[in-house]
Amino acid sequence: MPNRNEVRLQKFMADCGVASRRKSEELIEAGKVKVNGHPVHIGDKVNPKKDIVTVKGKKINKVEKLVYIALNKPRGYVTTVSDERGRKTVMDLVDVEERVYPVGRLDKDSEGLIILTNDGSFANALMHPKHNYAKVYRVTVRPKVDDGMLYKLRNGIEIDGRKTAPCEVSVITEEEGRVVLEFILREGRNRQIRKMCEAVGLEVARLKRISIGPIKLGMLQTGKYRMLSENDVKKLLRSASPGESE
Repeated sequence: MPNRNEVRLQKFMADCGVASRRKSEELIEAGKVKVNGHPVHIGDKVNPKKDIVTVKGKKINKVEKLVYIALNKPRGYVTTVSDERGRKTVMDLVDVEERVYPVGRLDKDSEGLIILTNDGSFANALMHPKHNYAKVYRVTVRPKVDDGMLYKLRNGIEIDGRKTAPCEVSVITEEEGRVVLEFILREGRNRQIRKMCEAVGLEVARLKRISIGPIKLGMLQTGKYRMLSENDVKKLLRSASPGESE
């Protein structure tokens, strides 16, 4: 008979604020996690009341206080808890007692809204592709945009052997040799907008995420953060648009 007290190891790690479930699986695969002193595998279960789980030799415990943070990430920072190459991470910008981690990613050269939390269930819901959260980006491109490019961007472009989902793309401002576009995406593939623009002959000069669902940057200054309220979190979870997994 299954033990109702047991949970999957990666879920327990996420609930302890170690990392998202996906990142926790990477830590397990890398051999950095042990249960009661023994090596473990993805899919193993633990009893949080009895088992001792260590990550890189340190015991972890389920978090008592859940926190949710909206950060305006500057360029030059990577969205990881730590970086083996010694680069600046978003964790350098956040000063809280709780052990939080970023949900999703913005690449090093991009800026804008990133959410950090120690709530594993929330992070998993936010990252699951079936929920299709609308993410809005302001993208400055060069040199100019024509109707043919907009048509391709809106209707899908094959990148990395797979076509992108249809998305909304509109022109915000247009100057000589410089155009600001607004992208609204409901999928989150690696460097997706940059690759889409490159595929139609556009150079991305600046990329900034300005919202995730109902959570907006607003007047939040670059490098600063604010705590999300319980109402913010509820609104974000309610804003999910059902869809199929990628």
